[in-house]
This record gives sequence, C-alpha cells and structure tokens, in this order.
Amino acid sequence: MPSDSVFTYYLVEQLQWVGPVKCRKMFGGYGVFLEGLMFGLVFENTLYLKVDTASRQDFDALGLPPFTYARGGREIALSYYQTPDEALDDTEMLLVWANRAYAAAMRCAAEKGKKRARGV
Repeated sequence: MPSDSVFTYYLVEQLQWVGPVKCRKMFGGYGVFLEGLMFGLVFENTLYLKVDTASRQDFDALGLPPFTYARGGREIALSYYQTPDEALDDTEMLLVWANRAYAAAMRCAAEKGKKRARGV
C-alpha cells in the first residue's frame, strides 16, 4: 500500500484541473485546500470530501461513510465523507466530486460568515 504522502501527491496532481489545489499535513493526515478553503481530507490513503446539507444525500445514496475519530470514548463524525472508489481511477469523475465538495465548502464558509456578522 502506498504511503499517505504518495497518495496525496497523486490526488494533488489529479485535482489541478479543479484549480491550484494544495495539501497540508494536519492531525496525522492531510487537508486538501483550494483558495484557502479545505474541501478534502486524506487519512490512511482515503480521500474524504466536504459535505453539507445540500450534498450529503449524494454520499448517503452510495452508502459512503463519513470520516470519524474516537474522542472521549465516543465516535465523532466530521462533515467529510469517503469518495467513491471508482472516482479515484477516473479523473473526470473525481473532478465532479471534488467540485461538489468545494461548492459545499464555499456554502459552509458563507454560512459561517453570516453567523459571525449576526454575532452568533
């Protein structure tokens, strides 16, 4: 099995069609960023993509699991879901899923901005 860094390098190369995608080491994995927004997460050779209420059903319909981690004896799920395996071998499909994830990241960032403006 390739190392996370080899897998991540491969993903960055494939995702350049989305835009100037970069990865940064984070918490034992890698964050996948475009224009300062994190829209993906790589952990143990698995790509997880950002979801929100508008996109989660696409992942759920395929039975794709969220990224989870253990904390205080509980399992915590983040708003990043596993990418379909076939997308990792099909650049066009990967770009569709990545663009959906980036759109979700933009919607989430806009919502956070609204909450900050309201003082919530």
